[in-house]
Amino acid sequence: MNRTHSRRRGLASRVARSSAALAAVTLVAAGCSGTAEGDGGTAIDYWLWDANQLPAYQRCADAFEEQNPDLQIRISQYGWDDYWSKLTAGFVAGAGPDVFTDHLTRYPEYAQRGLLVDLSTLEATADIDPGGFQEGLADLWVGQDGGQYGVPKDFDTVALFYDRNVIEEAGLSPADLESLDWNPEDGGSFEELLAHLSVDENGIRGDEEGFDPDNVAVYGYASNGSGGTDGQTAWSWLAASTGWEFTNADVWGTEYYYDDPRFQASVAWLFGLVDKGYMAPFEEVGTAPNPQQALGSGRAALSVNGSWMLGTYANLEGVDLGIASLPSGPIGHPVSMYNGLADSISAQSPDPEEAARWVAFLGSDDCQNLVGEAGVVLPARPAGTEAAIEAFADRGLDVSPFTDLVDNGYTVYFPVTDAYGAISALGAPIMDEIYIGNRDVGTLTEMNDEVNAILSGG
Repeated sequence: MNRTHSRRRGLASRVARSSAALAAVTLVAAGCSGTAEGDGGTAIDYWLWDANQLPAYQRCADAFEEQNPDLQIRISQYGWDDYWSKLTAGFVAGAGPDVFTDHLTRYPEYAQRGLLVDLSTLEATADIDPGGFQEGLADLWVGQDGGQYGVPKDFDTVALFYDRNVIEEAGLSPADLESLDWNPEDGGSFEELLAHLSVDENGIRGDEEGFDPDNVAVYGYASNGSGGTDGQTAWSWLAASTGWEFTNADVWGTEYYYDDPRFQASVAWLFGLVDKGYMAPFEEVGTAPNPQQALGSGRAALSVNGSWMLGTYANLEGVDLGIASLPSGPIGHPVSMYNGLADSISAQSPDPEEAARWVAFLGSDDCQNLVGEAGVVLPARPAGTEAAIEAFADRGLDVSPFTDLVDNGYTVYFPVTDAYGAISALGAPIMDEIYIGNRDVGTLTEMNDEVNAILSGG
């Protein structure tokens, strides 16, 4: 997940390839992970993918080394496209990192294959209090065996980005973006807004007579692609606001609900925006949508995206950035997917106890306050979150549309289940076809049967 791009970009195919490679992994003898003795003592290799966060974590490493002169932290940063393939290769060769930034789509398989250390078995991380993080984040990293496989580092929700200049040109104000409502039947006031903000090549708006949906200059809504099987920024927030849930349990569900009429109606509404001229067709955005570029270039007026993209949107040239809450759905309030990254320890690390000291520090107020002060993401610990809120405020950004969702409990968990790679490989192309228009949403019922068969081992 390169934080200058979507966390979802091309994930399904890479998960499937990594799963195939991991199937051949046999744990290599300890001592092959790349740690070494040097001038700074035992070296702990730490990998992450977000270049924007690298400076903040280097500050964490410097502070940690001051407190732990016997340890040296070596940080390596790889782009999202390379990160997981290098990590898989490292597991295969026994030459990967001691500690690495982990994702909810990956850790279940890693844990099941014995590639991660249960952090509750290590002295420094055994007593980490799940209640010290934003509610529920630590629970996402508890495996089916009860092991703790990650210490939370940040959290994600989604909200609505816009350019104040575009809103004013449309004769509106930021206040017009507050208290929006949405439903899958007619789109509510949210669709009315998208219509007004869409402009065809002749300068006619989508809510005016004569609007040409086949020749659009500005789309009201920036596409996030088909969303694959989790739809983090694409459709999860829409479907969840109808009361729909991904699975039959918050974590480790055994049955998906892609056959729910509420889900299918939400997806149909979203991709129906294409024919109306309010959102770009699949042919324009493909499998690698770039909604922030669409907003920055004026190709789209509104963009729903994640809190991890705050820095990227804030740096768009010529954009007077505003952030608004998601529209309220049929259940009476907005809903966002609630996701969080964590730091995990490789079972191949020759120095797991030393690595655990670093992981414990990464999950502490000391480090997460430093990350929060950098104003890049929203750290997992409340004090770090507050530090980030202040840092973003100093840049003129009110991030309450992201944080209010957590404070109010208006969230649904990212679907943590078995067989995510196989489920993604099956479902992502189907979602693409629905976006393209080659499939009806009703076929998601058949897909759901196949997904649940995969989960049950059938």
